[in-house]
Amino acid sequence: VDQTRGWFYTLHAIAVLLEDSVAYKNVVVNGLLLDAKGEKMSKSKGNTVDPWDTLDAYGADVVRWYMMSNAPPWENLRFDEKGLQETRSKFFGTLENVYSFLSTYAALDAPDWSNAPDLAQRPELDRWIVSRLHGLYADADAALADYNPTRAARAAETFADDLSNWYLRRSRRRFWKGESDADKLAAYHTVHACLLGLAHVISPIAPFFADELYRKLTAVVPGEVPDSVHLSRFPEADQAARDLDLERRMELARTISSLTLRLRNEAAQGVRQPLSRLLVVVGPDAAQSDVEAVRGVILDEVNVKAIEYIDAASDFVTRSVAPNFRVLGKKLGKGMKNAASRIGQMTEGEVDEYVASGSVTLDFDGGMLVLDEGDLNVTSEGVEGWLVASEGGVTVALDTALTPELVAEGLARETVNRIQNLRKEAGLDVSDRIDVRYVAEGALATAIGLHSASIRNEVLALTFELVSSAELDGALAGADSRAQQTFALGDHTLHVALARHR
Repeated sequence: VDQTRGWFYTLHAIAVLLEDSVAYKNVVVNGLLLDAKGEKMSKSKGNTVDPWDTLDAYGADVVRWYMMSNAPPWENLRFDEKGLQETRSKFFGTLENVYSFLSTYAALDAPDWSNAPDLAQRPELDRWIVSRLHGLYADADAALADYNPTRAARAAETFADDLSNWYLRRSRRRFWKGESDADKLAAYHTVHACLLGLAHVISPIAPFFADELYRKLTAVVPGEVPDSVHLSRFPEADQAARDLDLERRMELARTISSLTLRLRNEAAQGVRQPLSRLLVVVGPDAAQSDVEAVRGVILDEVNVKAIEYIDAASDFVTRSVAPNFRVLGKKLGKGMKNAASRIGQMTEGEVDEYVASGSVTLDFDGGMLVLDEGDLNVTSEGVEGWLVASEGGVTVALDTALTPELVAEGLARETVNRIQNLRKEAGLDVSDRIDVRYVAEGALATAIGLHSASIRNEVLALTFELVSSAELDGALAGADSRAQQTFALGDHTLHVALARHR
């Protein structure tokens, strides 16, 4: 590495001395490739990696993406095969799954690819991901222009995660519904545009995968298009497609949803079990108007019936503040003891200011004590029956009490999940209609009966009947694509038999 850098320096020195100019405008000098333990690769140590074996096992694009996304090329890189496996699964696997989802449903619906709905007429979720897409264009273009492929790759990874784990998951019902309407067409065009945009953005680092994805996506586009992604122009961000307020609101929805799901996990309440109330503490980072704008998204995501609003001084939530001794001790030295006493006397308003802005100035020993982000630890706790979580100035409290009605709806959702899994086991297509027979008793039978119409719609069942155990064994005899299984739903047992409707 020293010799390489010396050579590039020599080129400059010669160019300046002889030509009064420079030898080059930009240069990137690779760092060292280290093994998984951080030691320099060496044949004598036996810790080298055969590049050809690695390329044969994972492909050039996975190897290149792993190396570019983990560290800038001028820094040393720890090379670990587990990282290659994760890159192939998490990033490339995600893109393959999104494309597979799109192509599967497009084969059924044959959407009109020549008639893209106007962006302004699309649902807010579509406008959000398109805004994020144009933000990706700007970020990736700036990063690559700055010779920083790592920043560009990470921006693409974040967007791919947004597309798969938020947009597509939130939009699945739009593809599942039978009728083809403007809403479904908007969803098709939005996913297609996002994948096509990603193919362009990743093409400098993953040229083979990007070109294959590009060719598949453009095969359905009417009109003339370049034969390869590498013959087309790199996309430019359209500021008219950006909506930063929408991006901020959606990020708030995701934060609230993430906190709520964390509380569900803490309470051992699966997301298929509906809950009654979610309380959001109103503050600078969680304005009521902003939460209201994304209320429907949050409620559907976390499966809660209602959102209510409280202020920081509510009896539902208590906050405590304590000094971060490890950080403050270095700053204050002998004054730490008195500062801890003053911090313990902070008012709600002072805590609010610190949580909102990341800093606060306190009167202290006749002077001022300035506390910056990381100087304090602020924790929130809920009263009995409630769980509380906070992140980045957003605090939520979850009511975990269950009513018989909520329990019944939860059992119905669990039933849908088991039947959908059984559909997959039977090898059914997503559009296949089915006949279902089931055996259930007590509260489970009551719950299924109350929600039978919604269960039928979810699983595409044309018939849905409660039968006896003896009748179930002989049910649907001779039908093709038939499956039968017994499931445990908490303290209840569900026996199901299904088959493709003839």
